[in-house]
Amino acid sequence: MLHLKLTHAAYIHACDYEWLFERRVKGSTDALGSTIPPARFSLTVHQCFVLIGNIIGNIIGNMMDNIDDSGLKAPGYSQFACIGAGFSGVGLGATLKRWYGLSDIRIFERENDVGGVWQINQYPGAACDIPGILYSFSFEPSTEGSRRFPPAQEMRSYLRRVAYKYDLLHRISFNTSVEHCEWDEEKRRWRLHVQDRQTGILFLHESQFLFAGAGFLVKPRELDVPGGENFGGTIMHSARWRHDVSLEDKNVVVFGNGCTAAQIVPTIVDKTKHLTQVVRTKHWITPLDDSFAFTPLPKTVSWSTRCRWRFQRFLIALSCEIEYLAMSGSKIGNMLGQSRMEMAKKYVRAAAPDKYHELLIPEFKLGCKRRIFDQGYIKSLHAPNITLTNEPALEIVPEGIRTKDGITEADVIILANGFDTSGLLFGISVTGRGGESVTDHWNSFGGAEAYETTAMSGFPNFFMLAGPNSATGHTSVVIATENAINFALRVIKPVLDGEATRVELKREAEVKYVDELQNKLQNDTVFSKGGCRSWYFKEDKATGRKWNAFIYPYWQAYFWYRCLFPTWGDWEYGQDRATRTKKSARQTSTIIKSIAVVALLVLAECYLRYQWGRL
Repeated sequence: MLHLKLTHAAYIHACDYEWLFERRVKGSTDALGSTIPPARFSLTVHQCFVLIGNIIGNIIGNMMDNIDDSGLKAPGYSQFACIGAGFSGVGLGATLKRWYGLSDIRIFERENDVGGVWQINQYPGAACDIPGILYSFSFEPSTEGSRRFPPAQEMRSYLRRVAYKYDLLHRISFNTSVEHCEWDEEKRRWRLHVQDRQTGILFLHESQFLFAGAGFLVKPRELDVPGGENFGGTIMHSARWRHDVSLEDKNVVVFGNGCTAAQIVPTIVDKTKHLTQVVRTKHWITPLDDSFAFTPLPKTVSWSTRCRWRFQRFLIALSCEIEYLAMSGSKIGNMLGQSRMEMAKKYVRAAAPDKYHELLIPEFKLGCKRRIFDQGYIKSLHAPNITLTNEPALEIVPEGIRTKDGITEADVIILANGFDTSGLLFGISVTGRGGESVTDHWNSFGGAEAYETTAMSGFPNFFMLAGPNSATGHTSVVIATENAINFALRVIKPVLDGEATRVELKREAEVKYVDELQNKLQNDTVFSKGGCRSWYFKEDKATGRKWNAFIYPYWQAYFWYRCLFPTWGDWEYGQDRATRTKKSARQTSTIIKSIAVVALLVLAECYLRYQWGRL
């Protein structure tokens, strides 16, 4: 199969022809998994040359049409632009089509496929710790998983199916990174500076609306242990897993013992000669029942089946909302949290080796840090070739790692130490009205923030998905993302209707919202009063002030309500002369029509009175 390493436009063309080739020649499956039979395919030599010539001609034509005199590609345009093709980008594209019948969107994705965090994290054992039917869109509930808590590859397949169903695949520019975005006040547009990661070619793209859905668990955190450059083996991060590196009969060291490590360790321990896990902090560990699996999806889904799925999704969402109580800081919440902690302690003491109890049971409150839902981790600690240690690594040496007790030999070092959460836009520079950058805007508040997790004043027609304070800690982040999408699309409706050219949040609304949110986070929740240190909080060393840019401190049902009924007074809608003229004409037309209707009613009444008088 031919692969062309050209511009992003060429890549899209190549993908289109490759998909056509696969479907017509090899056979394939549609969005529901039904087999498309192979078609007979034969070409003469002349036809082959004609086909290849057409492909190359289209590619070169698109390239030449988009290059200006300076050598930089002239701006492309789409009404909507989105950064990221994970749940945010796919959900936005699908909802635009469902709600408004709009498809003029261009999605820019750094990776070579849809999936977002599930495309990046392909380590052994990667899986969702929320039931798949809830960790999916409400309009496309996931009901085809092999397990109740689906593995990463099934999450990627789910997103591909949704993208295919809503005709989004050819609207995604893969292997493409957005470097900078700026608001053009004169054009009332966003201008994106984009780079093809395969060729290095830079190009511009403009859009009326800009959505940032790149997420924040993307950039691997660097290990704070010196000497990595001297190591004689392989060092790899869980989010940059190297499938070409064999772990068979190797000495392996794993840094970290959070959710990621708890999935990796039981998956690889049987392959290794010896596995050493360096425990840095403790986490609450609770059992996870993954025995349930959905039955295969029938070709025709009845109304009753869909209702059953939705009811099951509702019950799971309700049970997750109840878990919020344990994190709320209320009296009932403290009682529930204490009960959950006792259950977790009982589970670990019964299932884990006695020698590791002190390394596994924390002292802080449940919910202060993200808990681990055990899918085999505790059981793997009974393996004869595993060692759990909390001795800090002093340095990495050619043979392995050195602690105060000596050298632990290693052929492979795996970093499961999380992500760099210092930047929520993944290194993308965004400049709004008046030349203000997002960084400067956040510094004026004291940390990353966004009104309803999506918008900021001074940044017209710009929205963030899975933005600041969108993580829940107790339920599916996909619910929060879908709520944010719905909220943004409600807010921009007057612009889509031609009543305005831009929509922008008022500064006073943003200040009020952020003050209330941070006050709640820092005073009334387990995240600040739970007795732990977590990546949720960032502390200003100069002032000592803490800032939580990640957690939403309320019920997710409350966020759904706020997104369902926007506070319209918090928004300002801008109009240019043409829009005002158009709106004035529309209002005049409405007034004239109203007067005409009233006049007709008066005439009708007069006529009826006249006829009645004649009787």
